[in-house]
Amino acid sequence: MAASVRDNKDRSRFELDVGDELAFANYRLTPSAVIVTHTETPRALRGRGIASELVKGALDLIRRDGKKVIAGCGFVVDYLDKHPEDTDLVA
Repeated sequence: MAASVRDNKDRSRFELDVGDELAFANYRLTPSAVIVTHTETPRALRGRGIASELVKGALDLIRRDGKKVIAGCGFVVDYLDKHPEDTDLVA
């Protein structure tokens, strides 16, 4: 996919453009961690790995910023269970 995940700080969410659609993951900040509270993928894009790509990109941005992640969303919990390479980010 050509687009990359970006941090929309004004809206407190990570975003991924997919064609004319937008997938996003809302978050709240603590001093040392990012709490991902909700992920949303447009219905037409579900089942194509878009949400996983979004979460992976968000985790990369969180890692780059030197923070930890708190999974406040079931999808993020499941993603981290399936990707032990990212468990070092879990607060």
